[in-house]
Amino acid sequence: MTALETPLSIGGVEVPNRLYRAPVLECAGNGEGAVDTLVDELEPTAASGVGLLFQGASIVTDRGGCAAPNMTRVHDPAFVERLSRLTGAVHDHGGRIFLQLAHGGLRSMATWHAEYRRRHPDQRQLAVSRPPWQLRALDRAGLISLRPDVLSTGEVWDLAEQFGRCAGYAVDAGYDGIHLSAANMSLIQQFLSPFYNRRDDEFGDGVRFLEAIHDAVRDHAGDVPLVTKVPAETAAPAFVRRHLSRADGVSIAERAAAIGYDGLVPVEVSPFWDMSIVRGAFPDRAWAASDLQDDYAAVFGGRLRAHAVQLLNRLQARRFGRDPGWNAAFCRAVRERVDVPVLLEGGLRTRADCDRYLGATGAAPAADAVGMARPFYAEPRLGARLLDGADALCESCNNCTVPQVTGEPGRCRTPAVVREQARLRKDGAYERTE
Repeated sequence: MTALETPLSIGGVEVPNRLYRAPVLECAGNGEGAVDTLVDELEPTAASGVGLLFQGASIVTDRGGCAAPNMTRVHDPAFVERLSRLTGAVHDHGGRIFLQLAHGGLRSMATWHAEYRRRHPDQRQLAVSRPPWQLRALDRAGLISLRPDVLSTGEVWDLAEQFGRCAGYAVDAGYDGIHLSAANMSLIQQFLSPFYNRRDDEFGDGVRFLEAIHDAVRDHAGDVPLVTKVPAETAAPAFVRRHLSRADGVSIAERAAAIGYDGLVPVEVSPFWDMSIVRGAFPDRAWAASDLQDDYAAVFGGRLRAHAVQLLNRLQARRFGRDPGWNAAFCRAVRERVDVPVLLEGGLRTRADCDRYLGATGAAPAADAVGMARPFYAEPRLGARLLDGADALCESCNNCTVPQVTGEPGRCRTPAVVREQARLRKDGAYERTE
């Protein structure tokens, strides 16, 4: 029986408890105030007692690869060195922080963001193989824009090396570990997925790319703990016949552990960037916001197209309702086959669910640690309340997520939640109790 307060070791790094902040967009960018934004976003979470923080997806290349506006790039060692102020702040509160490394590939903004394409007309997308016919059809219809650069074998090796270099910069800046974004239609998922990967070289086996990144990280960052998401594309729509099953995901997890990954985060996703990522209610308040209508039109290429995306969002919300711990069965299957920590995230909102999936109630555990992401938008100091036995306020309404396509920061937009958070803060509910 494992309690949420029980320490955990990941790759030799001691984490003070089993609660983690899952990767989520901080919208900090790389400008003059980027480090301040990250400290303001993450230090309160560490101060609230959360044992492990995963800084959200950070891009390893100097151009392209961003899946959303204002993502942070970590290709420049001088910039990453400045992040030592962030890692120091987390450590001052007894927490640990891992940096998530990422590249969007075909999910990059050059594919779907009309205003971004207007400002970067020559930008292309890195691709594992020729894009699937479904994406090519959307391109011909003018709904997305594909200008793929299919990576040569040598370029794949170079990209893996770049992941390793960025890991080295992060360790020098005080990060305790590295997390790979290998789901949510990232480039790494595209390597792993038969929907995207039709290569005829050694990287036709997408796990080979995970191995190349692992080796590059070891070369540049030593034995730093290395964690990766592991996708199963169980949310694939019916018209996608080639995709990762849960059994495929378990196999990838086994191989990743054998390669030397120190922790695994199994997640059930789609081959596309859709509501399988966030799951929950249709964000009607966000879509109706009068101050965002012009921005939505600019992002999606006109008001008519913005309304079409809104309709698709509404239809997907009916399919992907929130199911607390929706990755639990996948995590449990992986945990039975590997001897490294397995981390569970996806729809967790209550202390009871955290305890149940950790096995604290006597049930068979599904994971060794449990994480939340969006709830920290509503309650940056949520850890104090969870560790004290309370539940998150987040209603999974998703009104925090849709505005991020316009460059808006992640913040709770539900008045009842905002008011309750203010009341709890005034009453001292976010002060840590030892």
